[in-house]
Amino acid sequence: MKFNEIPYSRPSHEELLVKIADFTKQLKEADSAEKQIEILKAFEKAISSFNTCGTIAHIRNTIDTRDKFYDEERKYYDEMGPVITEKEQEFEKELINSPFRKELEKELGSVMFINAEMSQRSFDPKIIPLMQEENTLTAQYQKLYASATVNFDGKDMPLPMLGQYKQSPDRAVRKAAFEVEGKFFDEHRAEFDQIFDNLIKNRTKQAQELGFENFLELGYLRRQRNCYDAEDVANYRKQVLEDLVPLVKKLKEKQRERIGVDSFKFYDDPFAFKDGNANPHGTPEHLLACAKQMYSEMSPETKEFIELMFDMDLFDVISKPGKAPGGYCTSLHDYNCPFIFSNFNGTSGDVDVLTHEAGHAFAFYTAGKEIPYIALQQPSMEGCEVHSMSMEFLTSPWHHLFFEEETAKYQLSHAEDALSFIPYGTMVDYFQELVYTNPDWTPEQRNEAWAKLESEFRPYMDFDNLPFYGRGAGWQRQLHIYLYPFYYIDYCMAQTVALQVFAKYLKDPKEAWETYLKYTKMGGTKTFVDLVKTAGLISPLDNGCLKDVCVTIGNWADQQEI
Repeated sequence: MKFNEIPYSRPSHEELLVKIADFTKQLKEADSAEKQIEILKAFEKAISSFNTCGTIAHIRNTIDTRDKFYDEERKYYDEMGPVITEKEQEFEKELINSPFRKELEKELGSVMFINAEMSQRSFDPKIIPLMQEENTLTAQYQKLYASATVNFDGKDMPLPMLGQYKQSPDRAVRKAAFEVEGKFFDEHRAEFDQIFDNLIKNRTKQAQELGFENFLELGYLRRQRNCYDAEDVANYRKQVLEDLVPLVKKLKEKQRERIGVDSFKFYDDPFAFKDGNANPHGTPEHLLACAKQMYSEMSPETKEFIELMFDMDLFDVISKPGKAPGGYCTSLHDYNCPFIFSNFNGTSGDVDVLTHEAGHAFAFYTAGKEIPYIALQQPSMEGCEVHSMSMEFLTSPWHHLFFEEETAKYQLSHAEDALSFIPYGTMVDYFQELVYTNPDWTPEQRNEAWAKLESEFRPYMDFDNLPFYGRGAGWQRQLHIYLYPFYYIDYCMAQTVALQVFAKYLKDPKEAWETYLKYTKMGGTKTFVDLVKTAGLISPLDNGCLKDVCVTIGNWADQQEI
């Protein structure tokens, strides 16, 4: 069955609520751990069925945000999600307080219970209306962003299609592409500001209703930060500033020399080589065919996975009007399959998506076969991002399928981008900490804070009075800041781990793959730190980890002659 053939009908939330209440009653009355485990499995199956329908609706809505049917379906799940969460919490509460908890932990491990306890602290039925309003606001942002069509190079195009022009060898074209993008955001400045202002107020009110001073602690609970806190992140941030920013500054100076400009501007950042960036060769269909060959040859496990992806047509990667921005991987539990969504724009980012999102997809597929409990199949998000970011490097032997004679250029720029991303990602996270601990800031104060962080974390960047970016509002195009608060430091820590996997790959590709597979097969049965250490890697929260990675990958980049 192809994805577009999967039938869809709106499930009854009333029926699900009755089922959950019945499972909760059964759990309370069960007289053994064995019976409670069977009830847990039935509970997960019922939730999975409802969530699978919601995921199908979400995918089809993001493929075309103008589709009125799936727009209404998304609104339904946005409204019903918090209501169902309330009943799920009642079930979780019984599980946490089970008289057989010790026996349950022998079978299920402790992480499920740690996460459930965090979930209990992050929800109360009284905030359901606020959660529903939050869902509406995030949908407004996504729809506004998706509506963007600009005229450039004599063509009307969605914003993602500007990516190839931002990498043009013609500096004037690069600058113009950023200017036309910035113009769209400036024209809709009041709308973007108002949506975010409403989100800040909403999330702050949710936190205060739950007894927190502000949204920071609640945000950490919802991101399942089950093995570190804001102080640990602050220490990691300090290491980024001390150990990585100076290295990235040197890399950007080398890039300036390579591309032959006197002073490095913001619109030079995406341009890596004077004769042009390494771009994938061929149509989107050709790239997908290359991806199929790559994963078919990589290992028996990836071969089985990619055959499923193509048999069911679990991709939507072409940028088109009305399509939501960005890229993601999600999962359809009832069909035991993932789905990859993207906006190809003719740049190397297209290949990054095929490897990054396929890393998520492969991890979901693998965990689904290895681990019988849905709640334990995926780790917290920084753990999930290790799957994807490591895969970007482990696919190195097949990059030539996409880039041919430009492969070495791609691999160098990809490694440099991986290093330079971490300061940016850390800055995004720090910005969120600042805005949620200062919820009364005006839009201007938020932009001033962003501009100050730019000067600290990306001191080499000159915005040259570009519209939108020049006034410190560039954060508004980072959809995670609106949609997924505090989901960004996850990428940074995962990248730190992925660079360790790359370092292993440079010494022994077979060992690197075995390390990755060991990590992936554990799913979410351990905390992020324990997953990393059990796989034989160093936690990014350990002092000195980042510095060691910087030296190894920085030295490798220095040795590349292109």
